[in-house]
Amino acid sequence: MNRDKSNALYEKAKNYIPGGVNSPVRAFGSVDKAPIFVDRADGAYIYDIDGNKYLDYISSWGPLIFGHNDPEMIETFKSSLEKGITYGVPSYIEVDMAQEIVKAYPACEMVRMVNSGTEATMSAIRTARGYTGKDKLIKFEGCYHGHSDCLLVKSGSGTLTFNAPTSLGVPEDVIKDTIVCTFNDIESVKSAINQNKDQIAAIIIEGVPGNMGVVPPCPDFLKQLRKLTKDEGILLILDEVITGFRIAYGGVSEVYGIEPDMVCFGKIIGGGLPVGAYGGKREIMQVVSPLGGVYQAGTLSGNPLAMHMGLKTLQRLRENPSIYSDLEAKAIKLEQGFKKNLSDLGLNYTITRVKSMISFFFAEGEIANYQDVQKSDTDKYGEFFRFMLNKGILLPPAQFEGLFVNTAITDEELEYTIICHKEALKAIHNI
Repeated sequence: MNRDKSNALYEKAKNYIPGGVNSPVRAFGSVDKAPIFVDRADGAYIYDIDGNKYLDYISSWGPLIFGHNDPEMIETFKSSLEKGITYGVPSYIEVDMAQEIVKAYPACEMVRMVNSGTEATMSAIRTARGYTGKDKLIKFEGCYHGHSDCLLVKSGSGTLTFNAPTSLGVPEDVIKDTIVCTFNDIESVKSAINQNKDQIAAIIIEGVPGNMGVVPPCPDFLKQLRKLTKDEGILLILDEVITGFRIAYGGVSEVYGIEPDMVCFGKIIGGGLPVGAYGGKREIMQVVSPLGGVYQAGTLSGNPLAMHMGLKTLQRLRENPSIYSDLEAKAIKLEQGFKKNLSDLGLNYTITRVKSMISFFFAEGEIANYQDVQKSDTDKYGEFFRFMLNKGILLPPAQFEGLFVNTAITDEELEYTIICHKEALKAIHNI
């Protein structure tokens, strides 16, 4: 594929944007490749400015559950646009959207809209601290909850890709109250709690981590964590920015049968537009201004365009529950096809899947935590990514991300992906 225009635009972009991109993983740095620059997208495909066509397994990192340019979503956007872009005062659609979320998620009795997942997690932690009167926070190694200062400690996503588990510019004093535990290891949590008795406000967790690749929770880990937090009077914040309305209508809470004290949303609840939300039990959320003393605000929070798009998405998912079984069937087809390829070629790499989220790790053995993820051969993933890209398949440009299928992808396209996957493995290993 000729990518001269993308390569030239990347060089130009680096003069005006740090690294030429507005989010680190888009630089394609860990796959040793200049990024492609998109011109347009439609259905299951995106098209770059050189005219190349790619089957898209990123889906804007999850929110495009119906694929690109879905007619119902485009019509929703157009009709919303005609009513105005932003108001700065309340609109009816904010209330409709909040009601939809509350009805869908039993643990979320009140919800506040924000503009990103980072805002959601940051605000939820502030609320938890304000409600409990405690300062310390537990997170898990490899789980990414946005780029607010106190959470940039052994996080995931781009920070793993660039081997920077913490960030410059984050004062030690800011992270001194952040305690890091091991995902899927309840004993590490018990130990941290015992060492910080009655000082911990909350534990925040991605129930299914998606920012160090897809890492399934071990049986009963989340339920053990829920019991432990209740016993110790610690709030449990479930980060469902990726998983909320993606793996099930009720997210991780529904799939694993746990009820958090607070929850964070993003991605899908904006239908492709920038959005975030945090919510929880009524008595907790009532400490948020203007009811209580925890301050949080945003000029564009509850933006009507995002609210209309998000509400339409959630309504379609609620009214058509078969969407979830169809999406999972697509992911299972990929999983089974990839595993057969590995078996046929005598390779032992690991595939993980939770519902419609799937990862292919160039690592052997179980993937249960950050340490397991670090066994991955990122150079081989880079070779794999470049091979697939040249076959017209766009995968996440980093080993530590998951694939997202959408309703627009057909069985024939899944089969093509499986064929190319085998060809890529044969090429990488000279088989």
